[in-house]
Amino acid sequence: MDKKYYTYIILTVDNKLYCGYTDDPQKRFEKHKAGIAAKYTRAHKPLKMVYIKEFETKSEAMKEECRIKKLGRVQKEELISANMTGQSFSPFSVRN
Repeated sequence: MDKKYYTYIILTVDNKLYCGYTDDPQKRFEKHKAGIAAKYTRAHKPLKMVYIKEFETKSEAMKEECRIKKLGRVQKEELISANMTGQSFSPFSVRN
């Protein structure tokens, strides 16, 4: 089985969007929730993963992350909306 890589966007509790890449989205989200994945998500607590896209290589996932980070808020929201309606995707959420 080939290893897959993913670019993702997390919505934070203060309505910010954080973008990253990983080889295990669920595990990475858990790390963000625990405050050990990124400095940004320590200050802006993650609410849910709202976008995820699969890639064959780490390089492709990193390039997509870079592309997304250059987008404005409205463009990111359009990307998220298209992703959620275009496929069956169940975002991860914080559970109390």
